[in-house]
Amino acid sequence: MWFESGRVCLALLATFTPDGDTEGLRDGDELRLWLVGAGLVPDRTPLGGLGPDWVAAFRGLRDDVDRLVRAALNGRPPAEDALARVNAAAAGPPPGLCAVRDREGRLVRELCGGVECAGLLAAVARDAVELLTDPGDMALLRACAGDGCARVYLDTSRGHRRRWCSSELCGNRERVARHRRRVAGVAGSASG
Repeated sequence: MWFESGRVCLALLATFTPDGDTEGLRDGDELRLWLVGAGLVPDRTPLGGLGPDWVAAFRGLRDDVDRLVRAALNGRPPAEDALARVNAAAAGPPPGLCAVRDREGRLVRELCGGVECAGLLAAVARDAVELLTDPGDMALLRACAGDGCARVYLDTSRGHRRRWCSSELCGNRERVARHRRRVAGVAGSASG
């Protein structure tokens, strides 16, 4: 449910694949898991209003951020309608954060003043605005080179030569495919 992309807005993009194969935000339970995994909502935070309208709002923001990020990756100007919606969402106030004592007396994070969909959308939209307007982060923006993978991430590796969203997933698949091609090539040349 959580993909370490380097930015919350890019992690939201990872909840969906453009081929329609994977939808990670099918319902409120999955959205709650993503919000907690992304660090936007501390675990066990009551989200009384969470429902289909929140899911639709996050999917809409995801689509707009995806259009803007892919345009940037391809050197195209941003889609004005998507940019306007992301800017409008980012203009809202994000949820407040407080430190409170838990049952054992330790300080833990808690959202203050109630949690609303618009505030959480604002936090993700602001992250997208920060990404799209930061030349340093934009220089690190990459699309996974894995076959059929559409994930986007910030390449913070030493030397900035990271090719895959995940070495364990896409990188391993590529290494296995390369090995199979080599074995098939050796077997083909031995029989010829």
